[in-house]
Amino acid sequence: MIRVQTEDFDVGRELAALTDGRTDIGGLASFVGLVRDFVEPGGGTGDGNASIRAMTLEHYPGMTEKMLAEIEAEASRRWPLQASLVIHRHGRLLPGDRIVLVACAAAHREDAIQACSFLIDWLKTKAPFWKLEDTREGERWVAAKESDDLLAERWLKK
Repeated sequence: MIRVQTEDFDVGRELAALTDGRTDIGGLASFVGLVRDFVEPGGGTGDGNASIRAMTLEHYPGMTEKMLAEIEAEASRRWPLQASLVIHRHGRLLPGDRIVLVACAAAHREDAIQACSFLIDWLKTKAPFWKLEDTREGERWVAAKESDDLLAERWLKK
């Protein structure tokens, strides 16, 4: 299931709904991404100590959901998942706000863990979202990171 929304989500409620009544699930893996209150060193703004006042996430409606569905379908081809969920927020978010929830349920924990890791790596590098950080020094668009690309590349060998 894919959802792109401005509203916050309740992690516990979402995970419970994903597994409710399911006795075929032996493992549930999840990842929650949050807005940080700092700019990473080398991020192009100041010395890495700049504080983030807010982050605005933009996306291309229709294209975003399609890409997320393709990524989710690829995870289901690679691992025997019983269920999966990707919720990604957009709009203006504050430090501490939840941005993304990725959850994978499978009969066995390793399948759930691997699929969840794959989904977040590919979502980070392939999903059409753009991040604008609002700091004391001004606004700046967040550039793609080589470290994220390297993590995603490990799945190309599979």
